[in-house]
Amino acid sequence: MSDFEFDFFVIGGGSGGVRAARVAAGLGARVAIVESSRYGGTCVIRGCVPKKLLVQAAHYAEDFADAAGFGWTVPPTAFSWPHLVAAKETEISRLSRIYQDLLGRSGVTVLQGAARFIDPHTLDVDGRRIRARQILIATGGKPKRPAVPGIEHAITSDEAFDLPVFPQRVLIVGGGYIAVEFAGIFNGLGAEVTLSYRGEQILRGFDDDVRRHLQEEMGKKDISILLGSTVARLDRQADARLLASFTGASEGALPFDAVMYATGRAPNLGSLDPAAAGVELAPGGGIRVDAWSRTSVSHIYAVGDVTDGIALTPVAIRQGAAVANNLFGPTPLAADLALVPSAVFSQPPIGTVGLSEAAALEQFAEVDIYQSSFRPLRHALSGRDERTLIKLVVASESQRILGAHMVGPDAPEIIQGLAVALRMGATKADFDATLGIHPTSAEEFMTLRDRQTRRRHAQ
Repeated sequence: MSDFEFDFFVIGGGSGGVRAARVAAGLGARVAIVESSRYGGTCVIRGCVPKKLLVQAAHYAEDFADAAGFGWTVPPTAFSWPHLVAAKETEISRLSRIYQDLLGRSGVTVLQGAARFIDPHTLDVDGRRIRARQILIATGGKPKRPAVPGIEHAITSDEAFDLPVFPQRVLIVGGGYIAVEFAGIFNGLGAEVTLSYRGEQILRGFDDDVRRHLQEEMGKKDISILLGSTVARLDRQADARLLASFTGASEGALPFDAVMYATGRAPNLGSLDPAAAGVELAPGGGIRVDAWSRTSVSHIYAVGDVTDGIALTPVAIRQGAAVANNLFGPTPLAADLALVPSAVFSQPPIGTVGLSEAAALEQFAEVDIYQSSFRPLRHALSGRDERTLIKLVVASESQRILGAHMVGPDAPEIIQGLAVALRMGATKADFDATLGIHPTSAEEFMTLRDRQTRRRHAQ
C-alpha cells in the first residue's frame, strides 16, 4: 500500500491549476486541488475576465457619441457604477462555480483552505495533513505595493473592481499593461485620469512605435500622462481626497479621489513555505523551474505567475496541461512557448506576436520594417481623431516575418490569426500573395509595400 493519499496534489485553483488537475484526473490519477479563495484565480476573479468586462463598458461612451455621425439620435445617457459592479460580480461568481463544478465532475477532490509545506511530500491544509506523490504549485501572483509614505491609502487592481463609489478623479501609478488598461477604463467611464510613470515611455518591452502610438491616442482621450514622474508620498486630506506629491519631471502636488498602483506583480507564495520542501526561488522571487516546469525538487512542479516565466493565463494553462500529460500520459512533451501572442486591452487595444524591432535587431544584423498608420473607416463618419497602427518586422535575408504588431480596434482578434501564420514560418511574400477582406483593417497587413531597412548599430 502506498502512503500517498493522492497521486497529484495541486495548490491553486486558477486557470493553470484547474487545467492540470482535470487533465491528470482524466488520465486516471488520484487528484486533489486546494484553493484559499474563490476558484478561478486571478484571471476569472480579479484579472482578465472582470477587466475585459469593464473595458467593454468603458467603450459605450464613445459608441454613443460616434452614433450621431451615422444618423442616430441618442438620448441623454447616464452611467451606474454600482450596476456595473453588481453585473460583473454575478458573472464571475457564475464562472467560479463552473470551474469548481468541472473539477468535481472530472473526479478531482476539491478542497478549500491554505496549503503549507511540511516536507517535500507533505502539506498542511488548515490542520489536515496530506501526502502526495507529485505536487504542482499554481498559486499565481499578486500586486506589488512599493514602500511609499501613505501607500496604505492607495488601491491596486485587486480592489479597483469593487470600489463602493466611482472616483471622479483618479491617479494611476505605473506604465505597464495594467496601468494603461485601467487608465482607459476609468477614463471611458467618465473619470478624469492622470497616469504617472517614472520611465521615459509607457509599456516597457513592447515595440517602440507601438508605445509611442498608444501614448498619442491616450492623450487624444484627455488622459494626462506624466513621464519621468515619481509619486513621493500620499496624504489623506480633510475632504477625504488623497494629495499626491510628485518628484522628477512633474514637481508639485495634486488631489485625487483614488490612487491606484499598478507597479508590477509578485509571485503569490503566501504561507506556502516552499523552502520547507527544498524548493528554490529565482532571483526575482518566483519559483525557479526548467522547461518542463520542474522545480529544484524532482516531484514538485510550478506553473504560471508564481514562477519566473511569462505571466499570461494561456501560458499557465498550457504549462499545467503539459505537466499533467508528462506525469500521467503516454508521451512527455514540454510546453511550447515560442511566439506567444499577447494583447493589451487599452483604448485603443494592442495586439502583438513575435519580436519587436529592437529585439529583432539583437538577433539579426538587418531587418525590414513595414508600417502604416491610418484612420479606420468607422471614423470617416464618426469624425473621431483616432488612428490605427500596424507594423511587420521581417528578417531581411530570409524574408520570414519575425513580428506583427497592431494598435487599433480589434487588434487582439486580428493578431490572434496572424500568430498562426508566424508559427508556420510565413514570409512577407506569403502575406503579399494573400487576398485581403475589403474593407477591413486586417487587410492592411496584406497590402504593406513601403519598406525601411534597419541595421544593427556597431557596438
